[in-house]
Parts: sequence; C-alpha cells; structure tokens
Amino acid sequence: MRRLLLTCLSVLLASAALAAEPFRVGLILPLSGPFAGSIGRQVENGARLWLQTYGAEVAGQRIELVVKDDGGNADVTRRIAQELVTNERVDVLAGFGLTPLAFAAAPVAARAQVPMIVMAAATSSITEQNGFVLRTSFTMAQNTMPLAQWAARQGMKKVVTLVSDYGPGQDAEKAFVKAFSESGGVVADSLRAPLASPAFGPFLQRAKDLQPDALFLFVPNGQGADLMKAVAERGFKEAGIKVIATGDVVDDISLNDMGDVVLGMITSHHYSAAHASAENEAYRSSFMKAFGVRPNLMAIGGYDGMKLIAEALKASEGKARGAALVEAMKGKAWVSPRGPIAIDSATRDIVQTVYIREVKRVNGELWNVEFDSVSAVKDPAKN
Repeated sequence: MRRLLLTCLSVLLASAALAAEPFRVGLILPLSGPFAGSIGRQVENGARLWLQTYGAEVAGQRIELVVKDDGGNADVTRRIAQELVTNERVDVLAGFGLTPLAFAAAPVAARAQVPMIVMAAATSSITEQNGFVLRTSFTMAQNTMPLAQWAARQGMKKVVTLVSDYGPGQDAEKAFVKAFSESGGVVADSLRAPLASPAFGPFLQRAKDLQPDALFLFVPNGQGADLMKAVAERGFKEAGIKVIATGDVVDDISLNDMGDVVLGMITSHHYSAAHASAENEAYRSSFMKAFGVRPNLMAIGGYDGMKLIAEALKASEGKARGAALVEAMKGKAWVSPRGPIAIDSATRDIVQTVYIREVKRVNGELWNVEFDSVSAVKDPAKN
C-alpha cells in the first residue's frame, strides 16, 4: 500500500510539474540596427499587447515570451532559433522581421518540428519552405495586386515600377506588372534599387524621363521618408505623374514626419492605424497608451500571431504541440483590428482584406484614410 501511494504521489507530482511548465514562444526580431524601430519593436509590442489585453493563461497553459534580438543578421537568426528549440525548449518560433531571417529559421523549425509563425516578413515563398511555417502578417503580392487593378480602373495606362531589390520588392514588382498588364495597362520599365543604402535619385530620374501616367513604389518601412523626399525633389507632381505605392512607403509611425509631400498619395495595404472599427479603436488606443506611438503595419502581425496561438491552444485544450499544433492553427478565422482574417488551410498563409487608402490630414495629423477595399484576398502567388 505504501509503495502504491508513493507511486501515485510521484505521478501526481510529475503531472503537476508538467502543467507548471509554461508554453514558450521564442520571438526572434531585429531589436537593434536600422529595422529595430519600424519592425522589431512594433512586432514585439503587438505581441506583448495581446498578452496584456487578454492574459497569458490560455487553456490551462501560461504563455511566456522568450524575446531575442538577431540584429537583422540571418546567421544570428539561425543560431538563435537553434538555441531556442534545443536549450529553451520553445513550443513555437515566431517573429522574423525580414525575409532572409525567416528563410534562415525555416530549416530549424522543420528539423525540430516546431511551428514557426511569421509575424512580419512578406515574401510569398516563405510559407512554402516546409509544413511548419504559418504567417499572420501579409505578402507583398497580396497587398500589391489590388492597387494595380485600382490604377487601371482610374484610367492609368502607362506605369513605371520602382522597388527595393530583394524578395518582397521582387514579389511586388511581379504582382503589379501581372495585374496591371492583365487590366490593359503597360509597364514601361521595372526599376530596382539596392536594399542597403539606396540612392534613389538616378532611378527616379529614369522613371520621370519615361513620362508615365504613374510611378509605383515599394521600399521596406523605414525607408519611405528618404524615398518620398527624393520624389518631391524630382518634381513628379509638377510633371503630372501620379505616385502610388504599397503602405510600407507611408508607414504610420513615420507618416507625420514626411509632411505635405505625401498628402493625397494613394496606397494599398492590410492595416492602417486609421481603420474604422470598434476593434481597431480599442487596439490603437491601448497600443498608444502602452508604447507612446501608433501601431503600424508590423505590430498587427505580432498581435494576431499571439491570437492564433491562443486559438490553437483552446481548440486542442492546451495539449497540441508540433505538427498537431500546426493542424489546430489551420483554418482559424476571426475579426482582427485590421478586419476579418483567416489562416488558409492549404497554404498556411493569411487571407485578409486589402484597403485602398489616401493620405489625409485629420485634426492636424496625417493618416492613411481607407476609401475602398477588396475582401478575402489570398496571396496571388499561390493561386
């Protein structure tokens, strides 16, 4: 009898110890370097705000963030990801501020069979790396296609594209050219500027010399202010050339610093801090109170990434890990501060509304004000 009681006690103690173990989310982000403010801190703050708002206890599990800085270096990302799955025993890898960083971590997630939630990086092919990768941010093709179609409907016939020369920029260029051409337009030239230390002047002069109806732009958020200053200096407005872009160019946290040069600019994107909904009003207010800045297009990926984890834990009563956790995440849908979103069961990529917006001055501040939208947009690169 004594031996039986000891055995039962051991089992109970082991079960209690297991239950006490937190559900660890390894959050890898560029928290130093040029993308720290516009990407890394925003995604981290989005994730933390979700936990502050809804609590870390979900389905009997206590969610714990293990935050690591990769400085935007892919080799560091790979090393940190390996340490997190080996030493920290994280249940999910998440974050990934830039495409090369997500590519670096994907093989680690596959070998460890740990779900990997991309909360920022936007190249279409990231989720195709293996079956453990999901995304709660966006893809460039997803955000670009509706703008190309809108431009054609407005009577624009000839466009020049200028993008940053890396994965998302190439995706944006391809999506714009395809959608605009299919809508009857002509892309006179497709220009690519280097991602690191770009000198936009020569590219913009080439675009202006071609005398298009419009110039389409994409650069990663954080570079938009320099780009738009160069656009103003080249006199596109005076030449009657419209400037359109993805929302990365007029990122919410730098928009007010850009000044009148961006007034009236038309962009497309999945999130604006000005989005009119009860969910976004609460989210934006809480974010600004907690962190002192507007939430931008990256923060929402961190916020909804935590929501996805919570929903999967609830669906599995807190028990799912590894491949089973991925399965529990597939098909999840809810109303985010950005609007209705879902995780596509086949591609594990996000499906969401894409908005057409205009930069307007409202109560003395610049905002991306939405005036049109396309619902339930999948990544066109996977259609």
